[in-house]
Amino acid sequence: MLLLKPNCECCGKDLPPDNTDARICSFECTFCAQCSETFFDCLCPNCGGELLRRPVRPAPLLAENPPSDRVFVNTGAPWYEALQKRGRI
Repeated sequence: MLLLKPNCECCGKDLPPDNTDARICSFECTFCAQCSETFFDCLCPNCGGELLRRPVRPAPLLAENPPSDRVFVNTGAPWYEALQKRGRI
């Protein structure tokens, strides 16, 4: 079952479970569409895998299978530091 992280790991944008703006790789790294397309050319900066639209979990199943509430921004990653130095984030 997908973790459904609640935010973009780059910019921190909220990505609730019904948001079609979320992009994930096969390891469930999570980014918003803007960061995915603008900074990473739709390739995960962590593993190099494709970043694809995250499926939406049907609302009736959220009670039994809630999304993660752990907010995560990968501020220690080399790609994050490079974007920060360029004033992109």
